Amino acid sequence: MTKADRAVSMDNVTELLDDNAVRVASSAAQAAGVVVRELADLDDLNRVYRLYNEIWRPDPTNPPVTTELLRAMTKAGNYVSGAFDGDRLVGACVGFFGTPPGVRLHSHVAGVSPAAMGRSVGYALKLHQRAWAISRGLTAIEWTFDPLVSRNAYFNLTKLGAVVAEYLPNFYGGMRDGINGDDESDRLLVQWNLHATRVTYGDRSAVVALGRSATGLPVVGTVDGPELVVAAPPDIESLRRTDPAGAREWRVAVREVLGTLLAEGAWVTGFDRSGWYRVTRKDSR
Repeated sequence: MTKADRAVSMDNVTELLDDNAVRVASSAAQAAGVVVRELADLDDLNRVYRLYNEIWRPDPTNPPVTTELLRAMTKAGNYVSGAFDGDRLVGACVGFFGTPPGVRLHSHVAGVSPAAMGRSVGYALKLHQRAWAISRGLTAIEWTFDPLVSRNAYFNLTKLGAVVAEYLPNFYGGMRDGINGDDESDRLLVQWNLHATRVTYGDRSAVVALGRSATGLPVVGTVDGPELVVAAPPDIESLRRTDPAGAREWRVAVREVLGTLLAEGAWVTGFDRSGWYRVTRKDSR
């Protein structure tokens, strides 16, 4: 095969990936009852700003995004999308190009209106973002999420198949909004390989590195084993409202256990619906 033949073959592969990604994204949007499209019009960008304010209820001095920032990002060719139920914007996603150039998109913020929760609108947004990135030759999307929010951990690590890259203590500082409250903003950085197939791991026995007490608070276990499980609180947002001290206890415990394991070279291999991270130690293979 000549170099020209190989180039044609790679172009064909890229086209197939692009076409398939668009079909998958369209099917997800249809199943969620929304239309997802890229946004650049000033009125639409202002609707994104208002939607995020509705979702996060931020301190007025610290909004997730501003209309002006979104305008500049779209002018520079970055990603802003919206999910529409009829004429109503019910979800939005914002990302910008990362490094190395031409490889990665950093997905900064995504949110769905409380009125549209439970319909997989967020899934439709992520698949639209994936198709957009593939069509531009990118191979990965990265983003951060709060490791204490179990539903987001399951969505990101299990449903999408993203991989944990790093534990980031208090990454954004004090966010002061209706979701994060006064808690510190620890985050997991995840990377989503847009061309990889899903990897599954065997159900080998694991020891509890961080568990839950009968009252729902964290209990530190042992890291003496190659396969570990680390608990997350079932509903951290409610706990922040009803027991701020308990929420802080969870933050510190997950940071010390999961953050330390990742810093030592362990990696997260999954997250199940009951709220447990699966972690494999560096020396287990």
